[in-house]
Amino acid sequence: MHIGLVIYGSLQTRSGGYLYDQKLVEYLNQKGDRVTIVSIRHQDYLHHLGDNFSTALVNCLRELPLDILLQDELNHPSLFWLNRRLRKVAAYPFVTIVHHLRTCEPFPAWQKIIYRWVEGKYLTSVDAFVYNSRATQQSVQSLVRINRPELVAYPAGDRFKPHISDDQIRIRAHAAGPLRLVFLGNLIPRKNLHVLLKALSGLALGSWHLIVVGNIDIDPAYTFRVSRQIEEDGIAQQVQFLGSISDQRLAGLLESSHVLAIPSSYEGYGIAYLEGMGFGLPALGSAAGGAQEIIQHGKNGFLIQPGDSESLTTCLLQLTQNRVLLTEMGIAAKNRYLTHPNWATTANRIREFLNTL
Repeated sequence: MHIGLVIYGSLQTRSGGYLYDQKLVEYLNQKGDRVTIVSIRHQDYLHHLGDNFSTALVNCLRELPLDILLQDELNHPSLFWLNRRLRKVAAYPFVTIVHHLRTCEPFPAWQKIIYRWVEGKYLTSVDAFVYNSRATQQSVQSLVRINRPELVAYPAGDRFKPHISDDQIRIRAHAAGPLRLVFLGNLIPRKNLHVLLKALSGLALGSWHLIVVGNIDIDPAYTFRVSRQIEEDGIAQQVQFLGSISDQRLAGLLESSHVLAIPSSYEGYGIAYLEGMGFGLPALGSAAGGAQEIIQHGKNGFLIQPGDSESLTTCLLQLTQNRVLLTEMGIAAKNRYLTHPNWATTANRIREFLNTL
């Protein structure tokens, strides 16, 4: 097959959605398919709406001899009307990869009205759907009522190929020192780092240490807000920012930590939770969205309602004070990881689905 993939910016962008796209492209190439990346320059939402009037983009896509055109749903503002223009000159089907809907994120009501309209128009312009979770599938079906081919293909967590034993998890949990937490995600409001920091500030000083991994430059205003919160709460000595780091360094960090904490307001799925579980890390995640399909509350992690810092403090306190519980949840997390399909299995399911189209 000759497959096109429409994305914003570079395929090497660090995020769960881009990792999903990367792994799919790698697998398709390995199987002898040809994948052509069509990159749209990343801009703000309003300017992306203007992409729909781009004759150059339509001509670029029309001239590609494709069998299928994949589109990352993140690109919906650039494609909601352009797809209808392209339909007149292109014979191949349009397939969207949906990681999570913009309309599921916390925005003011007036903005959500606009986003729902644009996103709904986009979703009705494609021929088939690949979802990263049941939660994402349900969010699409609640927005648009259409009956078209669809596939739920879960992301995997085997990027680092972790190997950790139950004994290693037990020794790590009972070693002297504070509870070591990792926050993995770009610094944007949806990831709720500020909620995690508020929850941690309710614990005894010295009982925990947090390392934050992720791009700090995407939303400078939010980064400043978080930095000020840390100073005001007097916890600067217990929070370390590493920015974006290599996969090798991240794997080492996960192996030496106790807990992965990302209490987002919403996650379409949450690849990071699964990756952390591969190293025996219980996950503190969002009760909204697809994280419920990974995390079993009280068994391999905790599910927190968006913004509920008090409940998060209670969960953290348990893990800080009860290292037996920390051990049990860590082993349960590893076992959950071991039962999950790997990237090759997921990509193969998508490839077979595309072949049916």
